[in-house]
Amino acid sequence: MGVCNVTPDSFSDGGQHFSPDDARARVDALLREGADVVDIGAESTRPGAKPVTPEEQLSRMLDVVRYAAGRAAVSVDTTSPVVAEACLEAGAIAINDVSLLADAALADVAMKAGATLILMHARGPQVHMRGFSQYPASGYGDVVTDVVAEWNAAAERATGRGMRRSQLVMDPGLGFSKNAAQSAELLRRTRDLVRETGVPVLIGASRKSFLTVVDETATPTLRLGASLAAALHAARAGASLLRVHDVRATAQAVDLCRLLEAPHV
Repeated sequence: MGVCNVTPDSFSDGGQHFSPDDARARVDALLREGADVVDIGAESTRPGAKPVTPEEQLSRMLDVVRYAAGRAAVSVDTTSPVVAEACLEAGAIAINDVSLLADAALADVAMKAGATLILMHARGPQVHMRGFSQYPASGYGDVVTDVVAEWNAAAERATGRGMRRSQLVMDPGLGFSKNAAQSAELLRRTRDLVRETGVPVLIGASRKSFLTVVDETATPTLRLGASLAAALHAARAGASLLRVHDVRATAQAVDLCRLLEAPHV
């Protein structure tokens, strides 16, 4: 899953693909590099980011969604039912909800369209996060147990609105309402997430601040090595989707490991 941020302020590439021409070029580049899904968002989720109105989100992204949907599978990164419905009508096939179904109407929209609903674990909007990877160590008991329980509660809300569990994807929300150690533990135990939820698991570790546990001075664009290691670990542990900024590099790493680990014929 390749990332296309149509925003001026995303933590890694804010502003780079904000104009319509740049956003379309980003879609084309992601597909050339081998993305299976293009994830388009118009509202930054960096800590402290201000909410963006549905109207502004649509003005930024709707034409890009139409363009991408004619070429690839598209997910829309939004917590707004209004935005989600318009983008699904424009050809998107999935909603990437980073709020853990704070608004249950998103499930209604997904059900009506027969779309996939990606539920990402979080505990409130990023505007309330004090900084990158800053969260109390006491915020969780066992982080995997707590995250799975809270995710299952959201999944039950979705199925209570008529969705099938088979339409859901689980994202543990690395970096959202979690400190670096908590995010790293969730990544380490990806296999547990897959087993405990029984649905496809999406891992989005690419360029995130928790990766500085191995290189504390690395800025987002200098976290490629750690991002690739995270992707390889997640893929080996059974993750179905990898949400990444660097599609070609990630695909090379995953595909080569699969080739090397395949039984010799």
